[in-house]
Amino acid sequence: MEVHEHHHHGARARLKIALFTASDTRTATTDESGRLIKQMLEGAGHSVVHYEVLPDSPDRIRQAATENLAAVDGLIFTGGTGIAPRDSTIEALRPMLSKELEGFGELFRMLSYQEIGSAAMMSRALAGISHGKIVVALPGAPAACRLAMEKLLLPELGHIHKLLK
Repeated sequence: MEVHEHHHHGARARLKIALFTASDTRTATTDESGRLIKQMLEGAGHSVVHYEVLPDSPDRIRQAATENLAAVDGLIFTGGTGIAPRDSTIEALRPMLSKELEGFGELFRMLSYQEIGSAAMMSRALAGISHGKIVVALPGAPAACRLAMEKLLLPELGHIHKLLK
């Protein structure tokens, strides 16, 4: 068994995820990124046990995270991670984290740079741990969500869950 395989041995967990879209303009009907993340999670054997579109409000984002954290294995937020005045997902979630996975944002921006160039520097993707659960904030663009899910989250969610248990 290779070192990489040994490192991931037993990391095939089927996680329960709460999924949120932070947006002042999207609805459950128009939320392409939320739909994509849900399909990708379920395609990998995980279940989305809660889904909600929230206003891009730090208080509402923090409330949703707090209300759902105990009932799930992880939270994924999409939207509200840019630099526009209303983008507040990072500010809402970062104070809740006991550990930040800085490498997530670094790797996401590196991969994103390969696709969109220097605009990747404006991405504030975030991942960390809160109360023993993974908490992730992704940009709202469907291409960014697909990139993060394919290259970073889906390969590691089970492994992260295993390490937290």
